Amino acid sequence: MIHPLADVKSVNIGPGTRVWQFAVILENARIGKDCNINCHTFIENDVIIGDRVTVKSGVYLWDGLRAEDDVFIGPSAAFVNDPFPRSKHYPAEFRKIHLKRGCSIGANATVLGGITIGEYALVGAGSVITKDVKPFALMVGNPARQTGWVNEAGEKLTTTGDGWKDTKGNRYRETEGRLEIIK
Repeated sequence: MIHPLADVKSVNIGPGTRVWQFAVILENARIGKDCNINCHTFIENDVIIGDRVTVKSGVYLWDGLRAEDDVFIGPSAAFVNDPFPRSKHYPAEFRKIHLKRGCSIGANATVLGGITIGEYALVGAGSVITKDVKPFALMVGNPARQTGWVNEAGEKLTTTGDGWKDTKGNRYRETEGRLEIIK
C-alpha cells in the first residue's frame, strides 16, 4: 500500500509494505516486505531496509544506512553519514550505519556515521550514539553509555548474583563483552 500523497520512485519495495503520506523514497532504495514507512520520512538512494522494519514519522535515512530485519526506528531519529558536512562539499564515500536485526532506536536519538548497532540493542530516546553498540545493550545519554542489558523483547534485565534475568525467569551472563542466555 502506497499512499497517493507519497512520492515513491523505487520499485524495490517488498509485498505488504505500507508507505504513508508525504514519504519520499528515491529510485535506488531497497525496502523489504511487511515494513511500515510512516508519514514525513525520506529514504535516499543507497539505503537498504530489511523485512518488518518500522520507520516512524520525521525520520530521514541517508545514503549508506543498512537496517536488517525487525528494526524499529523511532520518531525523528537522526542518522549522520558525513562527519564534516559543508555545503556543496561531498565526501568520496559516505560513512555507513548498520542497524542489526531487532535493534530499536528511540525517538530523537542520533547515530553517527560508521556505527553498528548490535542485534536487539535498545537506544534510549534522545541518546547520541558515538561508538558501536553491543548486541542486547541498553544505551542512554549524550554521549550514550551502556546502562544495562535487554532481551529480544526489549525488556530490561535485572541483576542477579551471577548474571542477569528477565521476568520470564530466563537467565543470562556476559561472556567476553557479549550477553548470552544460559541454557
